[in-house]
Amino acid sequence: MDIELLAKMVGELILDHDEVALPGLGTFVAEMVPASFSDKGFTINPPYRKLSFRQREGSDRRLIEFYADANHVDQVQAEKMISRFVGELRSELTSKKSIVFPKLGKLRATRENHFFFVPDEDLSIYPEGFGLVPVSLKSHQETAEEVSEAIRNLKDIVAPDADSSSSQETVPQPEPQPVPQSVHQPVQQPVPGRRGLHPLLVALLVAAGLAVIFLGSVAVLGRVAPQLIDPLLYSAEELQIINM
Repeated sequence: MDIELLAKMVGELILDHDEVALPGLGTFVAEMVPASFSDKGFTINPPYRKLSFRQREGSDRRLIEFYADANHVDQVQAEKMISRFVGELRSELTSKKSIVFPKLGKLRATRENHFFFVPDEDLSIYPEGFGLVPVSLKSHQETAEEVSEAIRNLKDIVAPDADSSSSQETVPQPEPQPVPQSVHQPVQQPVPGRRGLHPLLVALLVAAGLAVIFLGSVAVLGRVAPQLIDPLLYSAEELQIINM
């Protein structure tokens, strides 16, 4: 066995499982990272799976079973071979402080021999996310004409009968015909009613206004006082990388 074969087996297993244990060394762990904002909130990053390494013994035997099936040996022999090779890796990692797993990344050790994993920049262990790319909110700047058109469309949606109701109110009403004195009764003329907006439409307008104010405030604070906004947009690991 060599490091290329071990890295290939780990890479194939981690596509379908969240953990792959290396006996006597630790466990590779894949975790989902949800979509996030970066670039002061102007870029949306798609979700992905993050590969890390934890210095704890795993209980699964997937690597042993995979090696036994691929090489047509029994699991007892496969476990011995893997344990022997991983033991050699541990000694090399302790002395050299770094081991390269081809197409996966680097397994490194601190001065106190705490192990951690640095994945390759091109590592992809999330097939469902194929084709997903970051989306920049700076890529399109709306013109004044587009803003005006959006406002007109919003008015048409909120009050589509406003023009028709106003035109109806300007139509002259016929004068009442005189009635004989003997049968004359006071006639109440209809008072034109005022048509108001539906409460649901009013609530939608208020919510849209608040959303615009909130997004504008976030954008302004992101440029003027990023130290107040960054903790809300980034995780602790991302903040550490940004501030490096």
